[in-house]
Amino acid sequence: MVEAHGIRKSYGKLEVLKDIHLQVAEGEIVSIVGASGAGKSTLLQILGTLDNADEGKLIIRGKKLNEMNANALADFRNQELGFVFQFHHLLPEFTALENTCFPAFIQGADKEEAESRARQLLERLGLKERWNHKPSELSGGEQQRVAVARALINQPAVVFADEPSGNLDSVNSRELHELFFQLRDEMNQTFIIVTHNEELAAKADRCLTIRDGRIEE
Repeated sequence: MVEAHGIRKSYGKLEVLKDIHLQVAEGEIVSIVGASGAGKSTLLQILGTLDNADEGKLIIRGKKLNEMNANALADFRNQELGFVFQFHHLLPEFTALENTCFPAFIQGADKEEAESRARQLLERLGLKERWNHKPSELSGGEQQRVAVARALINQPAVVFADEPSGNLDSVNSRELHELFFQLRDEMNQTFIIVTHNEELAAKADRCLTIRDGRIEE
């Protein structure tokens, strides 16, 4: 599903990523760990096409992303990639349903079809009675579940998660982690997750450690 070859990234004279090679299979959950500043989030942003590598090749679902122009890459990102961050980034003036639908609307999906898909996802994530609530009316765990629904609305090839439970208490963190594995089992969803959470890292199919700009498995 994901192939990265020879990824390098520097900021000035600081070389953060040094010749990263990575393969992730469809339906696999891979965690990425490492010390603060090791380059975990940088790697995730490059894999998710939110940042560019200085060198290297990135292939997702057979598409050579290095060969795409900016518009084609933006379309691919919207259609094939989902994102969950530490902070949910929900728009406060819109309901859970509306927030979930936005990536589908950007893709040009029919409003009725997008809302139907969003309701199914929110119900699947335990938010059937909450989809007309705004973020301020939801708990932290509920807000993050809306963010997961939003990440899934376009049925992405890969979901990238950057410290997804970093802002949650232990109970909500555990529920969110269990949700990822349920989604993998039910939907064959692929996840690449940057985390400091040792429990989540240990449960993943593979745990990759970034040290000195390189990956250790």
